[in-house]
Amino acid sequence: MNTIPRLVVAAPSSGSGKTTVATGLIAALAARGLAVSPHKVGPDYIDPGYHALAAGRPGRNLDAFMCGPERVAPLFLHGAAGADVAVVEGVMGLFDGASGRGELASTAHVAKLLRAPVVLVVDASSQSRSVAALVHGFASWDPEVRLAGVILNRVASDRHELLLREALEEGSGVPVLGAVRRSAAVATPSRHLGLIPAVERSAEALKAVADMGGLIAASVDLDAVLALARTAPPLDAAPWDATAEVTPVAGTPRIAVAGGAAFSFSYAENAELLTAAGAEVVPFDPLHADGLPEGTAGLVIGGGFPELYVRELSANTQLRTAIAAFAASGAPIAAECAGLLYLGRELDGLPMCGVLDTAARMTERLTLGYREAVALHDSPLAPAGTRVRGHEFHRTVCEPAAGERPAWGWRLPAGPHTEGFAGRTPDNVHASYLHLHWAGSPQLAASFAAAAAAHRAG
Repeated sequence: MNTIPRLVVAAPSSGSGKTTVATGLIAALAARGLAVSPHKVGPDYIDPGYHALAAGRPGRNLDAFMCGPERVAPLFLHGAAGADVAVVEGVMGLFDGASGRGELASTAHVAKLLRAPVVLVVDASSQSRSVAALVHGFASWDPEVRLAGVILNRVASDRHELLLREALEEGSGVPVLGAVRRSAAVATPSRHLGLIPAVERSAEALKAVADMGGLIAASVDLDAVLALARTAPPLDAAPWDATAEVTPVAGTPRIAVAGGAAFSFSYAENAELLTAAGAEVVPFDPLHADGLPEGTAGLVIGGGFPELYVRELSANTQLRTAIAAFAASGAPIAAECAGLLYLGRELDGLPMCGVLDTAARMTERLTLGYREAVALHDSPLAPAGTRVRGHEFHRTVCEPAAGERPAWGWRLPAGPHTEGFAGRTPDNVHASYLHLHWAGSPQLAASFAAAAAAHRAG
């Protein structure tokens, strides 16, 4: 049995201020000298970046769709090892889950899997007594979800706060843990896919996190928050262990993993699984590197925002040429979303690596959703027939969207859909829009590490 004080920060809907409150709580508790473990429900990469800045340790995702409900508690315990308290930020509204699948992957679902109390962040900017009806409804909807506190956000004045508190005392039975005033000073800037990643903002992001921490410390009863977190009962689960999921290959193949501002999307467990599979993981930044790390035997290029750095990426001819030669040598490459765009011929009219015969461009249309996919062809990442769960999140399109050997197939409401590229000389590249959390499919790391080891052995 594992006991870690913990709570889930939820909201009635997106846009209520969950990220500001959760990040501020993490920062404020860390400022007290506590080791705070930050977590995010769902697949989002950006919020955990702010959490990591606030906590000084990796922000980790808890996604019951991609990793399976049975792995949520083990992954939580793995990430929270050594922590004094854990803060879990929810996704969308408290009860909003994977489309058409009931509660699966919702904040409420994860809260129940973690047996954690829930704090509801309510945007009170356009209501007074009605807040009690709203909180009462959320508190009574699912008796297995323990809604144990409310934080009022965007409160206009002392008078407004008094009205809200009186209403909640009379009609909800849920204690108010704090009231946060409207403050443009702590707004986190956003763009076409949500918040701007912390890695892109450097000093500005650090200041934003510090401002959030100061605001929450001044507005929320942190002692009450900690007391609530300590009511979470023990979890009857063992921490997730990457070394128990894969068997290490021989030779310690070096796998280069793209990072930096253009490729900032990654799940910490992916690299941990590669390491457990016997690989040496070496990060590099395609915006600045003039070549791949020496001795690279495999290349992973994850998600991010290459469209914002397309000129810099295109201008780095030396690296683009090196990656094209690396692919031509038969070395294994796994790319998703941003990596797919980078491997194509061009992005928004500017030359990219030219490994794949496709051209990408920005559009106004957002493609978003969970996917259940099957590998249609062998690749270094997944043998044909491998089944995975992932998600898409992009405003770009590739033309063509799939090669002669598509990476994945899945079903959309309109019918069967194929996507991505598997195979080049003949089967060393896997590139797709699909984001994958390898903890849900650890065989992906094992397969890729084996491919890198085989290439290194020559």
